Amino acid sequence: MNKENFKKSSIAALFSFITIGALTFLTYKTEFGIFLIASFGSTMVLLYGYPDSPFAQPKNVFFGHLLTASVGVICLHLIPLPNYILIPGLTYGSQLALGALGITIIYTVLRFSNFAHGDLMAFGTMIAILITWLFQSWGLTAGVLPTALIALPFAMALTAAFCLITDKIVYKFYREQKSQPVVFMIVSVGVMFIMNAIVRFIIGPKDRTFFDGEKFIIKAVEFKSYTGLPEGLSIKSTQVLTIVIALITMVALFYFLQKTKMGKSMRAYSNNEDLALLSGINPDRVVMITWIIVGMLATIAGVLYGLDKSFKPFTYFQLLLPMFAAAIVGGIGNPLGAVAGGYIIAFSEVMLTYAYKKFFMYLLPTNLEPSGLMQFLSTDYKFAISFIILVIVLVIRPTGIFRGKTL
Repeated sequence: MNKENFKKSSIAALFSFITIGALTFLTYKTEFGIFLIASFGSTMVLLYGYPDSPFAQPKNVFFGHLLTASVGVICLHLIPLPNYILIPGLTYGSQLALGALGITIIYTVLRFSNFAHGDLMAFGTMIAILITWLFQSWGLTAGVLPTALIALPFAMALTAAFCLITDKIVYKFYREQKSQPVVFMIVSVGVMFIMNAIVRFIIGPKDRTFFDGEKFIIKAVEFKSYTGLPEGLSIKSTQVLTIVIALITMVALFYFLQKTKMGKSMRAYSNNEDLALLSGINPDRVVMITWIIVGMLATIAGVLYGLDKSFKPFTYFQLLLPMFAAAIVGGIGNPLGAVAGGYIIAFSEVMLTYAYKKFFMYLLPTNLEPSGLMQFLSTDYKFAISFIILVIVLVIRPTGIFRGKTL
């Protein structure tokens, strides 16, 4: 080290020590407030040792610390939002997105609105629950993960087989008759009631909780003890599993549709059925693969929803409205729109039914704290939000955000 650098380093060390010491005294020995933050140490070295550096200029120092301090303060006071809005919204949105993808694929390839999709999700979840119970009776578990994840592939295969049987017994006849889409829609309503009856007959109408394994990845009490913050952050394992599995499923589906030969055949069939037939595409094979994909998507969506909340057949019937709303808002027939619509509907429902009282308690002085829950709407009107958004989109932009199109 040369003499000049040693001189600069000594000056930086001396004045940094004095400045940090003064700020520490003001912070801990007086009632003036908090003057010391972690990044001041490196800043003092830059200011006193290398004053010509771009990082030591007044505007960079001032606005840099203002920005980082603001982020810290905001994060401190907005912890309830990730807890009750961001993470639940992402989780619920992932479940709706998977369900809306199934509706979109049926509409695009087979050209009808499948009103039985919610009960198809219930059927796939029922199969997963029964297999989970069987595995648990054998003593087979997945450790910290839910046993239902082991049962999921088997449930997906059986649900896909059930879809193929339903198509052969019911939908194939109307397809051969070249029936109008409205006929298929009415038929799907009949299939919906039959599926609902089967599920209720086998597993019953009551709530079923089939989650096992570790419930929380981050617990609120542990988070508060680690960070010292007044508000705890809790993240359930089912929330992380839902987001991760949904993301993997979506990526795999989009890759299949865009890059594989069968996916391209499905897209060609959805664009122009007659031209696809002239090109040598087997329509029966396209229909078969379509139902397999839809059955698998419905099972994944249903199981993830059941793990995160609970399984009740009627709840899955109610999910039909937000899933259709998601598909239409994003652009019916557009898979990317279905995904976007799922998250839009989910965050709309969560944000409009969340009680913001605790949030405003952090931001407002004590004498201005709200006395009510500060909700826009009660949770009883959760599904009404989906309907309102659906109507608004149909009036303003009937083609949806991404303009509905084929695969």
